[in-house]
Amino acid sequence: MSFSETVRPTTATVQSISKTYRQGSRSVDALRDVSLNVEAGSFVAVMGASGSGKSTLLHLMSGLTRPTTGSVLIEGQNIAELSDYELTCFRRRRIGLVFQAFNLVPSLSARDNILFPLYAAGESLANDSDLQELALQLGIEDRLHHRPDALSGGEQQRVAIARSLITNPAIVFADEPTGSLDSVTGDSICKLLRNLCDQQQRTIVMVTHEPSVAIWADSVVVLKDGQIVNQFLTKECTNAQSLAARYQQIVSSDAQEVPLST
Repeated sequence: MSFSETVRPTTATVQSISKTYRQGSRSVDALRDVSLNVEAGSFVAVMGASGSGKSTLLHLMSGLTRPTTGSVLIEGQNIAELSDYELTCFRRRRIGLVFQAFNLVPSLSARDNILFPLYAAGESLANDSDLQELALQLGIEDRLHHRPDALSGGEQQRVAIARSLITNPAIVFADEPTGSLDSVTGDSICKLLRNLCDQQQRTIVMVTHEPSVAIWADSVVVLKDGQIVNQFLTKECTNAQSLAARYQQIVSSDAQEVPLST
């Protein structure tokens, strides 16, 4: 499949999920009865203070960890019910993951880092032109033979994004993808994610604490103390500054509002 083509739109839904961690003799509720529907082909930003549960939500939705209670449905499949092997196979083929830490293998070239998910699955790229096309879209076509230490932060993040896309997933989860980048490079990554959504209909769920990053999404989900307290469309905000003001108003309020459906 050409990477310039659209993919099959994918929905992501969490239903009444909770996640409890044990810390010695006490329990800590990272998430409490959270429900969220992400429409196919949409771009959703998840915001919240440190410890609000936003990364936990992303890890549950992407299958990196399992909920204590509740269900996580990707394309209608409850991934919380899959065995470890089944979940690994499902995540490998249908889910792309991008993190703040690029997590590139330092001894491998950019090309081999991108192809690593295929190597791990015992597969190979059917057509090298697919990799070249993907690298061209991401602006790293002339950097494929460089190792990570020879790449800039933005180039390393683009390699990480290419790695997440090499299996052609329809849904991408990104955890603070611009957190290690300067503002100009971060904007270019945001534009790239926006284009993946607009041009290829990929569903994107992104965790961020930056209004200037969240403004690129279609909607913002706000978490506070392990619960969703609000959800709003970014088109209701004129710019990142107005989004920041709205976010601060939400998190400083004691009242919990009923979240809107995406």
